[in-house]
Amino acid sequence: MGQKTDMAKNLMLWVVIAAILLMVFQNLHQPTSEQDLSYTDFVRQVQTGNVREVTFQEQQIYGQLKNGEKFQAVRPNIPDNRLMDDLLQNEVIVKGREPSEPNLLVQLLVAAFPILIVLAVFGFVMRQMQGGLGGRGGPLSFGRSKARLLSENQIKMSFSDVAGIDEAKEDLQELVQYLRDPQRFQKLGGEIPRGVLMIGPPGTGKTLMARAIAGEARVPFFTISGSDFVEMFVGVGASRVRDMFDQAKKQAPCIIFIDEIDAVGRHRGGGWGGGNDEREQTLNQMLVEMDGFEGNEGVIVIAATNRPDVLDHALLRPGRFDRQVHVSLPDIRGREQILEVHMRKVPADASVSPAVLARSTPGFSGADLANLVNEAALVAARREKPAVDAEDFEFARDKIMMGAERRSLVMSEKEKITTAYHEAGHAIVGFLMPEHDPIHKVTIIPRGQALGVTMYLPEEDKYSSSRRALLSSLCSLFGGRIAEELIGGTDAVTTGAANDIERATQLARNMVTRWGLSDSLGPVHYGEQRAESSNTVRLNYSPETADRIDRESRQILDQCYARAREILQENTDILHAMKDALIEYETIDSQQVEDLMARRKVRPPKDWGTGNPSTEPPATASKNTKSANTDTGAPVGGPASQH
Repeated sequence: MGQKTDMAKNLMLWVVIAAILLMVFQNLHQPTSEQDLSYTDFVRQVQTGNVREVTFQEQQIYGQLKNGEKFQAVRPNIPDNRLMDDLLQNEVIVKGREPSEPNLLVQLLVAAFPILIVLAVFGFVMRQMQGGLGGRGGPLSFGRSKARLLSENQIKMSFSDVAGIDEAKEDLQELVQYLRDPQRFQKLGGEIPRGVLMIGPPGTGKTLMARAIAGEARVPFFTISGSDFVEMFVGVGASRVRDMFDQAKKQAPCIIFIDEIDAVGRHRGGGWGGGNDEREQTLNQMLVEMDGFEGNEGVIVIAATNRPDVLDHALLRPGRFDRQVHVSLPDIRGREQILEVHMRKVPADASVSPAVLARSTPGFSGADLANLVNEAALVAARREKPAVDAEDFEFARDKIMMGAERRSLVMSEKEKITTAYHEAGHAIVGFLMPEHDPIHKVTIIPRGQALGVTMYLPEEDKYSSSRRALLSSLCSLFGGRIAEELIGGTDAVTTGAANDIERATQLARNMVTRWGLSDSLGPVHYGEQRAESSNTVRLNYSPETADRIDRESRQILDQCYARAREILQENTDILHAMKDALIEYETIDSQQVEDLMARRKVRPPKDWGTGNPSTEPPATASKNTKSANTDTGAPVGGPASQH
């Protein structure tokens, strides 16, 4: 509404300016069909008897020749006493006109023109300082809200465009029903929550859900980021909060959406400025606006964050953000629905099944799935295909999960062999350990920062892991290093296991300190405490306990290392065979790994990466549904695993 009013005012201003300019133009420039003569030609025409009549008006001379043509001339500002004698002698009719009165409007405009220019420049500078027509971004607009208003006609999103988070949509349906028909709730004394806090990992659709609520309710929608409130000047953020709620009250019923609210809603008391800290004053003003002496009827605040643990408790109490909606990663059914929504935008081949893709993309968020569809479309376009097929989706998924292939990287034959043994060690141990995730693909093609990748995919949605499964993961992490040691000796071990060792160490410590999976220390949590006002960390256990934790973690790692070494020693022939297959094909899938583990001849690969024809993804990939875990064994320093 405010934007329409500004547009109407600007239009009226331009209409008035155009009318004034038109009036001035008409007064100053009147078109004429009379012939212009010099004073010399005029005198000659009089002396030759060609002039019928003349009319004098100050210095102007208007006349008509005997042939009917009209003319005009200007008399010079010098006395010419003979002109009247010549006119009378040649029988010219002489007339006169009263002097013309000056146009008052023109005179005023001419006199005020310099002042108008100065005022126009001053107004332009002030408008720019205040941030232009929208009042945004200028040095004099510190206290104005940066919230962007979207009217009900600008929001085309609806709940049908949001998939995979059915529970969250059910919780938020009440908001839509209240905004559409508030009397339905008010007649029974019910009050809709004033604030809704959406909590979830990045990319799960929190912002998308807020837009869908506004689209379904058909109400104005204010959107702003938490960082937009905070400035270096004390009081600016609080002023912006007041201005935002004042604007929202004028548009009620409406929705205010604050993205990343943890930027302004963190725990109070940790700032260097005490009570005068800018962020704390902004938070205090937000608390008052949401639930203070003045009510905010019809204004619903929706906020999103992926760090609810840092929010101030006063912000989460009933009356403010009194409803929390958890937007988690989608399960297999949710991923299938999200893929169906995004695949409407691309010409997908009939061979592409959203259900198969959902099973082979465990742990993907809604944003990840949207990126998967987009990457597959780009791959198909690059290969000049009429539609996006299953091969393109497989290639795009591997690129997202394992990194882009670096085929241009030149590796020596020795490095290739070392990498092949390293990845084969991961694959063999992971294949034989109980409750380990199945192998999806093994490759020695450099991807991202790794020179090789062993990728596992779980068979079903997993929300917890058993002690047996964790020990199996530890064993497979050591498989790459042990394979290098068995083939070339201790001196031949490379730095490729750096990330494997780091992950294994952290996993073993978590088993001891967090998950109570140590027989010696028992089910006790040994954690750390971080001070809110600083980054200092204090252990909540004694030095003696820390020493026991180190010994217990080392014992678990040593046992898993010995178990992995035993497995590879018993299957040295498979280790050599898998190395040869990797050197020949560079990438082997789950079916080829099964052939090698059964000591059969390896079937030809379905080369998804180079475009060889194939009709369906590998069998293991079609059964998996949760989070991807890839172990890499690059024989160089740096990151050696991807997630």
